[in-house]
Amino acid sequence: MIKEATLRGGWVLLQNCHLAASWMPDLERIVEDLDENIHRDFRLWLTSMPTQSFPISVLQNGVKMTIEPPQGLRANLLRSYANISEDELNSCRKGVEFRKLLFGFCFFHAIIQDRRKFGAIGWNIPYEFTNEDLSVCKRQLKMLLDEYDNIPFKVLNYLGAEINYGGRVTDDKDVRLITTILKSYITDKAFKQDYKYSKSGLYYPPSVIEHAEFVSYIEGLPLNPAPEVFGLHQNAEITTNQNRTLSLLESLLSLQPKNADVSTTSSTEEGKAAPVSQSREELLISLCSTLEKKCPSVFQL
Repeated sequence: MIKEATLRGGWVLLQNCHLAASWMPDLERIVEDLDENIHRDFRLWLTSMPTQSFPISVLQNGVKMTIEPPQGLRANLLRSYANISEDELNSCRKGVEFRKLLFGFCFFHAIIQDRRKFGAIGWNIPYEFTNEDLSVCKRQLKMLLDEYDNIPFKVLNYLGAEINYGGRVTDDKDVRLITTILKSYITDKAFKQDYKYSKSGLYYPPSVIEHAEFVSYIEGLPLNPAPEVFGLHQNAEITTNQNRTLSLLESLLSLQPKNADVSTTSSTEEGKAAPVSQSREELLISLCSTLEKKCPSVFQL
């Protein structure tokens, strides 16, 4: 297939290369055999999760693109609605119900993704949920609403929490958790005007029709949501902030030369200035002070 594409100028996509670790040496040999005589329009696309088995030579000779899930509840919702068109919002026979419940699934998807930042408080095991899980729920929602007069909430909750998303969940406590979370969004209470997803009252299924109106509502949500929307105590954010700070500081240290000397000096008996080595803590304080001076006084978020 690849050989034929090199002659005709086709594109070849090999997905999930990390699942074929034993085939990676063959892939490396195929890439090495590609020469200048291939068709100018030929492209070889490779998708993979981070893995040690991926050939270094392929990485060095290719153009690399990293796709990461968006950080934060608002960014997750915006990404979900970026993949939903205006026609999709109006494609169901029960338009109002479909839009409300679809927003519930999108909100649920964002919640379970963002809970991972809380570590063991969020999930016993960190799971990699994908947009395909949400897409399957969206298709099932439309199908069930079109076929049944009464909305089958039990079926929607079972398919969403225990099949589509739950198929990835292995811990029994996490299974109970994800089932409970989805029931808060896929419920007949969502059609009431005063129904809220959390006690703060900021999060609720908006009673709007147009795609732009959904996006406008999402953009008005807080950039840094409080732990209460995740069903957690406000102190849960302390551990998250500590872990993020530690990760940032370790990254700063890793960028410094291992045997770096400091700019501070001390006087010797001859009156000359001699460099003094900094400790790990002193180096961090110096780096953070430099960064603080370069940061603007007010962030425009």
